[in-house]
Amino acid sequence: MHIPDGYLSPLTCAAAYAVAAPFWFVALRKVKDQMQTRLVPTVALVSAFSFVIMMFNLPLPGGTTGHAVGLAVAPILLGPWAATLAISIALFIQALFFGDGGITTFGANCVNMAIVGPWVAYWLYRLISGETPLTSPRRIVAAATAGYVAINVAALLAAVQFGIQPIFFHDAAGAPLYAPYALAIAIPAMMIGHLSLAGLAEAVISGGVVAYVQKTDPRLLSRSAPGLAASGGGEAAAPPAGWRPTRALWAGLAALLIASPLGLLAAGMAWGEWGVDDFKDTAVRESIAQASGNVLPPATVPQGMERLSAFWTAPLPDYAPAFMHNEYFGYILSAMVGAGLVVVAVLLLATLLGGGRMPRATANP
Repeated sequence: MHIPDGYLSPLTCAAAYAVAAPFWFVALRKVKDQMQTRLVPTVALVSAFSFVIMMFNLPLPGGTTGHAVGLAVAPILLGPWAATLAISIALFIQALFFGDGGITTFGANCVNMAIVGPWVAYWLYRLISGETPLTSPRRIVAAATAGYVAINVAALLAAVQFGIQPIFFHDAAGAPLYAPYALAIAIPAMMIGHLSLAGLAEAVISGGVVAYVQKTDPRLLSRSAPGLAASGGGEAAAPPAGWRPTRALWAGLAALLIASPLGLLAAGMAWGEWGVDDFKDTAVRESIAQASGNVLPPATVPQGMERLSAFWTAPLPDYAPAFMHNEYFGYILSAMVGAGLVVVAVLLLATLLGGGRMPRATANP
């Protein structure tokens, strides 16, 4: 679902940045005070979780791959505005350091996965969970449903962004300049895999995290359940502050880091994330066609795609450090480095929002 550089026209990229910018601005204002103390550890945790979970590729129908994002987990634990920042940070680190998603398309990826997806998940979760206690099984069902719907809405948006490119942006001969497949191919290619396995993975992860949090510290769910106490109705439960209440979740994140090479087991690549060289490889072209309604890609690389694909060269492309000769250890190292960079980025953001002051450490029980 990460749209690489070169797949969207500059006009589309600019429009996506224009849509995303107001959400980033409001989100920064909404969470400014919270980022000084109690919310920082949870934002760092959720952002790192989103980064790592996106490294777990799943085999999808048609020979492609997909992944969960944490679209429901983020707003359930943080609220929607902080979720927008947390996932945006994860997407930025992925694009800048690992080439997963583009710099020119960062705004579009954020619209899909950091804005629309989390907001859809948040309101659907609120609607289904209602005023049930924070420990209610209904909240697990609500989280799973919200995650499933949200990732499919995000995938549909990405498919539309792909699909409108050859309609509006082509040369005089009608050859596409950017993403080559129109809506009739892009939407089924994206949605079949997400409506099936990727959506189910998001549902399982969302429901599983909520079930785990209900057993460890239900107060962490209170940001998406205003007006409820951890044991049921009544006054609102105060969200826990500091790093200590999230230690069980950090342990779970550490386990995911170690297990990250499982993401290498899925054969193939995500639909719409082919590199320029893939369009020149006969075998890869056949696999692209197989995943695209048996329609071959253009005989030559689209001109705009070839030009913009070189916009940024990531230092650790494809989560494969050049100095690591074992791809599995390289993947673990990339996961650890990426998660660490995400945490540092969150702390730097908190410092900037605090006028240069580091966020105060709190350790509430």
